[in-house]
Amino acid sequence: MASPENNGPRPSLTPLDKALRLFGDVHRSEGVTVVFMTLNVFVVLVAYYVIKTVREPLILTTGGAELKAYAAACQALVLMVAVPVYSYFASRTETRKLIFGVTLFFVLCIEAFFVGYRAEIPMLGFAFFVWVGIFNVAIIAQFWSFANDIYSVPSGERLFPLIALGATMGAPVGARIAGGLFQAGLSPPVLMQVSAGLLLVHIVLYKIILSRPDGVPQEREANAQRKRSILGGFALVFRNRYLTLIAALLVLLNVVNSTGEYLLSAFAEDRANAALALALEAEPDLNAAEFMGRFFGIFYGNFFFWVNVVGVILQALVVSRIVKYLGIAGVLFALPIVAFGTYGWIAMGLGFGAFRVFKTAENATDYSIMNTAKAILWLPTSHDEKFQAKQAVDTFFVRIGDVIAAGLVYLGTHQLAFGSTEFARVNVVIIFVWMAVAVMVLRRYRQQAGS
Repeated sequence: MASPENNGPRPSLTPLDKALRLFGDVHRSEGVTVVFMTLNVFVVLVAYYVIKTVREPLILTTGGAELKAYAAACQALVLMVAVPVYSYFASRTETRKLIFGVTLFFVLCIEAFFVGYRAEIPMLGFAFFVWVGIFNVAIIAQFWSFANDIYSVPSGERLFPLIALGATMGAPVGARIAGGLFQAGLSPPVLMQVSAGLLLVHIVLYKIILSRPDGVPQEREANAQRKRSILGGFALVFRNRYLTLIAALLVLLNVVNSTGEYLLSAFAEDRANAALALALEAEPDLNAAEFMGRFFGIFYGNFFFWVNVVGVILQALVVSRIVKYLGIAGVLFALPIVAFGTYGWIAMGLGFGAFRVFKTAENATDYSIMNTAKAILWLPTSHDEKFQAKQAVDTFFVRIGDVIAAGLVYLGTHQLAFGSTEFARVNVVIIFVWMAVAVMVLRRYRQQAGS
């Protein structure tokens, strides 16, 4: 959807447009579609965070933080097959059918895990963790591919900070719902059904957006003109230097983030073991597995909640202003600066007591400012690059970062006897490389956008 061009005075805004301008630079008659887009990403993030909070106790009670790090590596292996399959359908299917088909597929996957949980299938927690890691990046990447396809570069830069507010609001709501349901004693299968229902609402909202004149995807390339390859999105990434740099940027980002998540899980395990020891003193017959599962569910429910409350504040009041006054550079460099502070503190041996606070700030910046940057980076690309290459980058290459982080965890834990300080120092070095790649991405973005 191109932004309105005015040779004279800008037409008066509707009341909805005026209300939305607190959060973004909305032009006349853009407000209705923006609201539905914001609501749609809100719904899908609520669904994801309910599922995400379910996965933590399932994996941590069956294998612990180390198995969790290794499970992430398996996602990359699955995606080596999944990405070309998605590219095959994306290159041959109209946008509407692609979006509905992929979303319904994920609903069916949730129902399969529901049955598996009831049947007490061994290693279900491991398999579920792998699936959730693919689901979250794929379903969210597809939404932003769609958003990139209905907005031009100028419109996207103006409106994406506002639309992304739905994501940052959906995350704490989903985390709070999940944490509350756990505390109420509801089981993981119940939470799975909540997510499945929300994905059906997600489809309905897509149908509403697609029915609007300014919600129609811009099919910029006829199918006959598209370059097809058995590698699909992978071929598109390696063919374009700009996309290769985006992929490298996200690999480095995820290595830092995943290593930090390992440190957070180890921190949670220490707290859980200490709490269990105290509980067993008071109640020797306590079910330890049930206690640990509840502890992890509450811990991560609260953690995700506060991460995303901070993220909502940043998204609502800060991100659009960063884009307006600092441009893409401002949102691109915010996260590595915050991450440097997080791991720099631990690397200097200043203690682990404040880690949860620092990690909250890092994740909040990632889920708000950096997520907006990642969406904007795809505006000056083609239709196929938005759907096929973006899926490859946001799924496979992101998970390659998990593979590297898993290798780092294994090497540091079993070979080098790393503690938290050593892992943090490695992250600091990676962050410097990440910043260097960000400089190259910024240069290429300006060239492609013609700015």
